Amino acid sequence: MAKTVLTNVRCFAVGLDLTSHSNKLELSSEVEAKPTTNYGSQGWTEVVGGLASTQISGEGQWEAGDTTEVDDATWAQLGGVGPWSVSANNSAAVGELAYITRAMRADYTLLGEVGEVAPWASTAKGSWPLVRGQFAHPPGTPRTATGTGTAVQVAAVPAGKRLYAALHVLSVAGTTPSLTARVESAPAEAFASPTTRLTFDAATAAGGQALRTDGTAITDTWWRLAWSITGTTPSFLLAAALGIG
Repeated sequence: MAKTVLTNVRCFAVGLDLTSHSNKLELSSEVEAKPTTNYGSQGWTEVVGGLASTQISGEGQWEAGDTTEVDDATWAQLGGVGPWSVSANNSAAVGELAYITRAMRADYTLLGEVGEVAPWASTAKGSWPLVRGQFAHPPGTPRTATGTGTAVQVAAVPAGKRLYAALHVLSVAGTTPSLTARVESAPAEAFASPTTRLTFDAATAAGGQALRTDGTAITDTWWRLAWSITGTTPSFLLAAALGIG
């Protein structure tokens, strides 16, 4: 990938697409350096890795009025833990790079000086590992019936590692709409005999869920999102991302 100027960073915070509400996003991950220097260290500092942490920081233009606006969604999420999926300058199309975690919305700052565009700023503190993966469902494709998504070749899951999945339900329409999404794997792209690895709770409103496998090895290398939809004239906009960590 060539060097890039940031013009289209995508960030999905639980059930909110922050793309059109933000003009600055920073994603950081850190491992504590715990000192182990001793008399056998030959005069050099020695360290081992301690606890790891992740933080997502963002700011942008403040808007309020419904659940798709930054104020309503951030206020509802404050103190809560949910999935976050962040891209590096892409459209969040299937197969594009995504960074995934589960994080707590830790703080929220809003409003500022007279005459300026009303700002907001917020941070989220990770409570799961930060995982590098791929988008498995694009945010701009409405789903109105039961179906399956495009297959992506993520990788096999080694023993002791997990497949992490983030689901962001961005909008819901219809009468008694319900969406139950699941993550399937298969040994080949054709998905002749898919295996369900994770199943999300039924979603009837905007929001997000994060799931992960139990650490058992999985030899399948192809993955996809699938879903069942019920209701009268239901329609869902959603984004999803998968990664191994």
